[in-house]
Amino acid sequence: MKARHDFFERHKNEIGVWLNETQRKAVLHAKGPLLLLASPGSGKTTTIIMRIGYLIEEKGIDPKRIKAVTFSRASANDMKERFKRFFPHLQPVDFSTIHSFAYEVMRDHFRRTGTAFQIIEGELDLEEQDAVDTKNLSLHKKIILRNVFKSITGENMTDDQMDELTTYISFIKNKMIPSDKWSMVKVSVPEAERILREYETFKQSGHSKLLLDYDDMLTIGNEVLEKDRGLLQRYQERYDYVLTDESQDTSMVQHAIIEKLVQRHGNLCVVADDDQSIYSWRGAEPSYLLNFKQVYPKAVTLFMEQNYRSTKDIVNVANQFIKRNKNRYDKNMFTKNQAGKPIKIRSFADYIYQAKYLVQEIQKIENLAEVAVLYRNNSSSIALMNEFDRAGIPFYMKDADNRFFTHWVVEDILNFMRMTFTDKRADILEKIHLKCNGYISKQQMAALKEIHNNASVFDNLLKYVQLHDYQVKQVKANKEIFEQMRGMRPLHAIRAIRDQLGYEKAIEKMCERLGFRKEYLLGILNTLEEIAVGLETMEEFAGRLKHLASVLKTAKSRKGQNVVTFSTFHSAKGLEFERVYMIDLIEGIIPSSEDYKAGAAEGKPIEEATRLFYVGMTRAKKHLELIVYRKRDGEEVAESQFVAAVRNIMHPPEKQGENARKSSETRNRPGQGNSKGQASRKPQRTAEIPFNPNAISKRSELVVGKVVRHRFFGTGAIVRVNDEQIQIQFGSNGKTLSVAACLEMGLLEPV
Repeated sequence: MKARHDFFERHKNEIGVWLNETQRKAVLHAKGPLLLLASPGSGKTTTIIMRIGYLIEEKGIDPKRIKAVTFSRASANDMKERFKRFFPHLQPVDFSTIHSFAYEVMRDHFRRTGTAFQIIEGELDLEEQDAVDTKNLSLHKKIILRNVFKSITGENMTDDQMDELTTYISFIKNKMIPSDKWSMVKVSVPEAERILREYETFKQSGHSKLLLDYDDMLTIGNEVLEKDRGLLQRYQERYDYVLTDESQDTSMVQHAIIEKLVQRHGNLCVVADDDQSIYSWRGAEPSYLLNFKQVYPKAVTLFMEQNYRSTKDIVNVANQFIKRNKNRYDKNMFTKNQAGKPIKIRSFADYIYQAKYLVQEIQKIENLAEVAVLYRNNSSSIALMNEFDRAGIPFYMKDADNRFFTHWVVEDILNFMRMTFTDKRADILEKIHLKCNGYISKQQMAALKEIHNNASVFDNLLKYVQLHDYQVKQVKANKEIFEQMRGMRPLHAIRAIRDQLGYEKAIEKMCERLGFRKEYLLGILNTLEEIAVGLETMEEFAGRLKHLASVLKTAKSRKGQNVVTFSTFHSAKGLEFERVYMIDLIEGIIPSSEDYKAGAAEGKPIEEATRLFYVGMTRAKKHLELIVYRKRDGEEVAESQFVAAVRNIMHPPEKQGENARKSSETRNRPGQGNSKGQASRKPQRTAEIPFNPNAISKRSELVVGKVVRHRFFGTGAIVRVNDEQIQIQFGSNGKTLSVAACLEMGLLEPV
């Protein structure tokens, strides 16, 4: 007992690490399986490192006989560095990802069987294709898939389809789904199952070596340990202790590998948080944690619930919020930190104010490294980047994705603009002729390309190409529109392309025919319009796009500098910031329609989306803002139900209604007005009643018969109003309220 006490005291004095009671129990649990459920900010990495140090220093375990497995390379490196700082005098243990361990197993097996293999996955910059050896490039996973896709469908694969297809393949392999069940996995990429089968066939027989992607490392590693008992025994005898971190992100095949590794001794420490499991779409298996006792009946479960990261206000709300989910361990995150400021909910009339508001707020902050703007989808980052770059605020893009600027929609718009400079180039028209309302067929386009007279392509179509009667009028109209667009401001030009030239309708038809997501493609057009605001010429617009693409590349290298961090919710996991702004919090984005479909299919309504929102909230130390808006691209949108849930946790509806009623009643009491000698008290907008930019603020807007929404009582109709009081019928209940209170506190808004 004294040795244990000395261990903790010694390291408290040497490195300033103090552990709470639960953390100490985790460190001291030396034998048998342990499930350590660690809430956000609960010091799990510190606990893991201290546990490893305890095993070596106090239990005399050889560091070589300890294996620590993490989910990502970044996590493995972080743990190595942390261990070196805590225990500089100790030999390091084996920290690695599960993929690198599986690769080691697979490589050992292939060496014994004399099998030649080649890994075909890794970073691939398609912009630098010419600099890469073409022979090797053709053996890259993405190139193989693109070739197979084209051979089967006759079309070129889009980047979005590539993302979905690779996710589909990873999901199947990580879930260990047998080939006869592949057709049951939902995917919108045409012929996905057939593409997968041909891809697998090519990998095994299309080259002199066996071709393998990253997921193959896992499936083959697991199969080898299953079949090669000698090799399994060798690995089992190599390690006496195994620890896995971020285990909520571990897939079925990864769990299977770890199970085999610890069969002999059972000394497995699993560190996880089922509330932060956000990768089921790529094969993660959070249910494994809930069934941990079935696999390891003698396992001890410890709950690390104390949060050291965030203020009491943030922790309490986040703790209540995650309880919306039912398929989880019943944990109660708490903190001894100070209360801090309440979570802020900002609601804007229109989407366009969101990025402008962030710029305005963040310009006041000196330490930008402590600020993060988080969003669900990468597409949200482009508008942010545009505004921040214009304002001169530097940023680091955690998920920098240059695909926006090379997307075919962006290229289409630029080609339409190029046609306004010269209408003599058939090669430009060829790229867009199927996407405007000229209805020019491929055959007609081929005939046009044979004409080389340096005349207008539209004149050549009318004079030398056989057109249908309905096409003649349209071709003439298109020629006129392009002439009118010459010298037009880029914002107006984009709108002319969308509406007058029929590009938006063409996109809608493509979505119906090819299964593209209409909202996503229209979102690209809307973002292009935002970028075009304030620009005078189309040359400026093209230059701005090129500049932003360059800025995006630069943003990748700014990690660790005094810059704002832009990140998706997914990539923000494991990070923390003083100030966090969560944006685009509307229905359709979080939760999305896909979240509802997935939840309904699994009988777990939007539980993963709930966890994702929770991950975003718990990145904040002291300041958390949730940002919503009522309108986007001219259409009404609804705030995320998650924002409404947070608001109700902070201010329960019955309490809100009671506070508003008391406030109204107080203003109607005799003697409470602004009598002589009494200080005038203008009501303050407090955290309990956040500012609503859509609220009715003028007495003249309160008219009988008008339907309004009250902040607390819901929707109702005005039935009577005078200078002091307003009567509103909310369903079967009528309320008489103070006009002054409703206007000054922003309690009413028009419906």
